[in-house]
Amino acid sequence: MKTRITTLLGIEYPIVLPGMTYVAVPELVAAVSNAGGLGILASGGMSADECRAAIRHVRSLTAKPFGVGCSLLLPGATECARVALQERVPVVNVSMGRAEWVVQGAHAYGGKVIATVSNEKHARSAIDMGVDGLIVTGHEAAAHGGAVTSLVLVPVVRDMTDLPIIAAGGFADGRGLVAALALGADAVAMGTRFATSRESVVHAATKQMIIDKPSEDTIYSSNFDTFPCRVMRTPGGEKYTARRLGPGLVLLRSWQAARELRTPLRPLLRDALRQGLVGAIKIAYFGAATLAMRKAIQQGDHAEGVQLIGQSQGLVRDTPTVSEIVDRVMRQAHDVKTRLPPG
Repeated sequence: MKTRITTLLGIEYPIVLPGMTYVAVPELVAAVSNAGGLGILASGGMSADECRAAIRHVRSLTAKPFGVGCSLLLPGATECARVALQERVPVVNVSMGRAEWVVQGAHAYGGKVIATVSNEKHARSAIDMGVDGLIVTGHEAAAHGGAVTSLVLVPVVRDMTDLPIIAAGGFADGRGLVAALALGADAVAMGTRFATSRESVVHAATKQMIIDKPSEDTIYSSNFDTFPCRVMRTPGGEKYTARRLGPGLVLLRSWQAARELRTPLRPLLRDALRQGLVGAIKIAYFGAATLAMRKAIQQGDHAEGVQLIGQSQGLVRDTPTVSEIVDRVMRQAHDVKTRLPPG
């Protein structure tokens, strides 16, 4: 299937693995790219050296195009974006910040920049920055989806621009791909679906929970990491979204995360003092989100862990390989298109 995204990025199928922190690791990224889609490496939580090593690991596993995701507001993300440019990564996926310098750097070597947006304001800002395409993230998505559903947000953004669009939020099969194309998108991102693939590092117990839970069994709240965020409804998810973080709890969780992850807290505090409110948001994210996410993803701990998940968990019923997922999606999309009324 050829769309503007497949042409722009040099991929076979209009299917994308978004850069989910601790999930979109080199092995899964390479598996999606090798299957004909685009895998986006998550740089969240990485140092510059770790990001460089991860990029080179991806390259050791695939010769196909891939991307690196950088949420520019978060700790270490700017450094990782610079590394991605130095390594001439084919696609840099940016969010949460001004990225003109990333666009200029990528275009200098023929790379592409895709911006993740969750509302019209962010879409307009990204378009003005000169990006090559957009990931438009609807309300149904895991993590930081917007307030508007994909059914409305995708065509709204399409009316704003001719840039290629990757629709995210609620897409997990061929029916969703055809629907996204009808809305004006050129591809779909399927984070929740790929998180339950055989190649995914998500803990087996967590994968089974995704399979077992219905679509409505999620929580959408700004209390987890200060941004509106969708997580799985679990004891940990309910605990971490029950109330907004106060300064004392932010510092406590930051200290706990730094200790357990063996990350120096002092540089983060120093960065926060330099950057004021933005720095405080960074610490809140690090303290409230990082450790809890790792516990759910890597340990299957849902008493103290939090699993970011989309409403499309209701469409996930097994743990096939990445290649099987891509094949299924494309076959189902073809079948759906042939059943549509002519005209």
